[in-house]
Amino acid sequence: MTDPAPTPIRVMVVDDQAVVRAGFAAIVDAEPDLQVVAEAADGAHAVQLAAGLAPDVVLMDIRMPGMDGLTATRLLTADPVAGTPRVLVLTTFDQDAYVHDALRAGASGFLLKDALPEELLAGIRIVASGEAMLAPTVTRRLIDAFAGTVPAPTTAQDPEVLESLTPREREVLTLVAAGHTNAEIADALGVTTGTVKSHVNAVLGKLGLRDRVQATILAYDLGLARPRTR
Repeated sequence: MTDPAPTPIRVMVVDDQAVVRAGFAAIVDAEPDLQVVAEAADGAHAVQLAAGLAPDVVLMDIRMPGMDGLTATRLLTADPVAGTPRVLVLTTFDQDAYVHDALRAGASGFLLKDALPEELLAGIRIVASGEAMLAPTVTRRLIDAFAGTVPAPTTAQDPEVLESLTPREREVLTLVAAGHTNAEIADALGVTTGTVKSHVNAVLGKLGLRDRVQATILAYDLGLARPRTR
């Protein structure tokens, strides 16, 4: 008796251009582990659809008529009715401010629309697993430029929230904020990647954070990590 096929990652595509939506949807639906469950032409429609469909990942354009992608992202990631989907922002604008605003709104990742199909698919899978996905051109510089400028995306903003973490968990959080992968953290600490993943999950759970993006922003806001000196 064979094992049942894993449940595919449910994806919603949000873009005001029908051709762009169709292109993304075709790329996603061609993958056996991914499934497009809805398309929307603006943020308001996306929020409405998500309430009924609870997608796992939303591919979100930023600039759209009516409700833009930033507002929609903020509503989706704060609404338990929508299943708090992971939002992967897709845009033609390689600007730090857009990335910063998208992550502050609750996005789990950011890619440019000219990304290769395999980069798009990898991004969907990465954010669906709880990791952060940033385009190579916008990684650490956005954290360096904007960390600490506005409140962290969590109600736990007092340094006392860190008291719930063990010394090792705080160490892991610092390394996450520095942009290191689980494998890199494991090498630095002399432990397995599985152990690092357990620590990361413990940090997220204790601090009430959704993913590594929020953990990174919180670490900077609380002074646990600092922007690099220019």
